[in-house]
Amino acid sequence: MRQKGRIEALVQRYRGLWLLLLCGFVAAAGGVRFAGRAVTASSRAGERELPIYCVDTKKPQVALSFDAAWGNDDTRKILDILEKYGVHATFFMTGGWVSSYPEDVKRICAAGHDLGNHSENHKNMSQLSKEECVSELMEVHNKVKELTGVDMCLFRPPYGDYDNELILTAQECGYYPIQWSVDSLDWKNYGRQEILDTVLNHKDLHNGAIILCHNGAEYTAQALEELITGLQGKGYEIVPISQLIYKENYHMDHSGKQIAD
Repeated sequence: MRQKGRIEALVQRYRGLWLLLLCGFVAAAGGVRFAGRAVTASSRAGERELPIYCVDTKKPQVALSFDAAWGNDDTRKILDILEKYGVHATFFMTGGWVSSYPEDVKRICAAGHDLGNHSENHKNMSQLSKEECVSELMEVHNKVKELTGVDMCLFRPPYGDYDNELILTAQECGYYPIQWSVDSLDWKNYGRQEILDTVLNHKDLHNGAIILCHNGAEYTAQALEELITGLQGKGYEIVPISQLIYKENYHMDHSGKQIAD
């Protein structure tokens, strides 16, 4: 029994190391090397590990993000509008979407937007094992790497669903987990004006806000031009999430706000 206890203790002690090695192995199988890519800054607030919901900053900057999990009718229109206003955004893509629309993945990349990981199969990842979470992260990572040469480092959990283990797993695989503080509710398909009213009058629209949109929602492309001008009219510069967040020397408060140390 004592021998069994020692073995269990060793398993727990080296659990984190094993996962890092697994990340590296899965990545290497797809041609990606992860040496030194683990995110090491603390995401803990109390007893919880949190994704980044927003950023504490004095700069009047906000980030626009688009989840790409289904549909593609308006992606090029969205890209044209972003280009017209010189705005760069962040696109969180599932593996299925990447496989279905590889040319648009390349187009997003060529336009200078962030490429973000939205998992391979858009599952509730808090219900998956560590090994399954690593697979969900790395399968789409390797697809995007092969298409564009980009090692993605931003991850948005499907459905906004996460637990402590998923946040730590994503960080060990080199990802900053990203949530949002302003939901456009475009996915409810209420209409163009509803999107504008929801975002531009949102109580959490302030410096460092991360805005959630979807490339496949019915009215998002129709609202986008006025959304951009509305945000700019309020004095905000729209930047990609990779430019908004802190990459090191930060901590999280209980609301998921990222704060520089």
